[in-house]
Amino acid sequence: MSDASATLPALADSEPRWQRLHPATLALAIVALGPKSFNLLPAVAALGFTGNWVYVVPAILAFLLISLLAAWFQWLRFRFVVGDDEVVIESGVFSRQHRTIPFDRIQDVSIEQGLVARALGIAKVGFETGAGGKENDADLNAIALDAAQALRTTIRAHRSGEAAAPAATDATQMAPAPEDRLLFAMSPRQLLVAGLFNFSLAALAVVGAGMQFFDGLLPFDFNIFNPVDWIDVADDYELGDWVYAHRGIAAAGGIVSLLLLGFASGIAMMFFANWDFRLTREPRALRRTRGLTTRTDVAVPVKRVQAAIIVTGWLRQRFGWHELRLQSLASDGEKERDHQVVPFARLGDIDPVLTEVAIMRPGAGQVWQHSHHIVALGGVIGAICATIGGLIAASLGQPLGWFGPVAGLLIAAGSLFGARFHRWADLGEQVAIRRGVWKPKTTLLPHASVQSVDLKSDFILRPLGLATLVFGVPGGSSLASHEIPAIPVATAHDLRTRILTARTRR
Repeated sequence: MSDASATLPALADSEPRWQRLHPATLALAIVALGPKSFNLLPAVAALGFTGNWVYVVPAILAFLLISLLAAWFQWLRFRFVVGDDEVVIESGVFSRQHRTIPFDRIQDVSIEQGLVARALGIAKVGFETGAGGKENDADLNAIALDAAQALRTTIRAHRSGEAAAPAATDATQMAPAPEDRLLFAMSPRQLLVAGLFNFSLAALAVVGAGMQFFDGLLPFDFNIFNPVDWIDVADDYELGDWVYAHRGIAAAGGIVSLLLLGFASGIAMMFFANWDFRLTREPRALRRTRGLTTRTDVAVPVKRVQAAIIVTGWLRQRFGWHELRLQSLASDGEKERDHQVVPFARLGDIDPVLTEVAIMRPGAGQVWQHSHHIVALGGVIGAICATIGGLIAASLGQPLGWFGPVAGLLIAAGSLFGARFHRWADLGEQVAIRRGVWKPKTTLLPHASVQSVDLKSDFILRPLGLATLVFGVPGGSSLASHEIPAIPVATAHDLRTRILTARTRR
């Protein structure tokens, strides 16, 4: 990237000063060839199985050459310009696309840096327009980090009604504004504790799945999930007799090994995802930065926050640890629509963040109302089906069929017990919904954020005088719906009327 393109250009009087992405985009393309090369494995394996090994190296070289040429052509045909109030992007090798994005339409500007990008001093800038779907958003995959920060500052200043910020190229000029203040941060010690509660056997699952997928290419036959294969490994090291003689100790050792692997995986995932986590209050948004290998920088506009979700776990709750997510019109990537703004903290650390988005948490003395125990009906029906299926299997001579009644009993007991945790509370200008036993979740929903309220009743709820309230809230996950199931019809009508009235006053 030239010196002129390292800064944000202004539109000239005659014609725009177009820029290309940073030349390091080609380096990122080389790194991306790693995952893409898996698509070449079947062809390479086919050449090997047919004995044509002489063509393997030329095939790999041709794949690399074609991929690099495609990346170079894409870089050459991609250009953009930043004006006083818009971003213009042109892209496409054979079919050209011209796109203009006014600053007023940009809801969020995110900055992301992978490990290679951080080493090269570049970043990926994402523009979220809120037009529905990721296909309506736009990205600048690789520009200089200082230019990315200056671009975000310019757009933020424009949306704040201020004069456009000058095109700063010196990182020292990008210091936080005086109004910015730190709301929450995570230390390495807190990340370690969070990782211990984030127990996961994901590493074992990934290794096992990989060995199963490439089973035909491996020089040995081993199933990580088959105890017999582990015993064969013990025999190879002359430990088979000891394992048979000390089966209890061997089983305990295996369980301890799995626990250690699970804890190690949880700690590693927490460190990689949330290293140097910082949540900062800016004039119009909450700014979150985090990540060890991939560093992300995302702003959550305060006025676009629709709801707050406090998540914990059965064990976490007993130690006082919780997680805070914000449901916003601005997304948090393709997989998760809710913004994780506090990954692991006490409620006392969460309350200041809730205050910034004008949402309050129910106090310890809050009186909660319960849904009718009919909400357990689905689980009870499932338990009956499991019991009947197991008894039929047992009658046909299948000994494992007796697990059906046992599973049915556990399912029914779990459903009836879980029905006690369907609770809700009216907090005046917002409603709180709490549910879940293993992973309790409390949703704090301001009345003014609700777009629609559906009152539903069926042939089961109607004779009991019950109804379910379903809230339509823009943004967020799970189709942006929250509900209070099986409450008295009169109560549902009253709550629905007050919420819609608050929506009208907004």
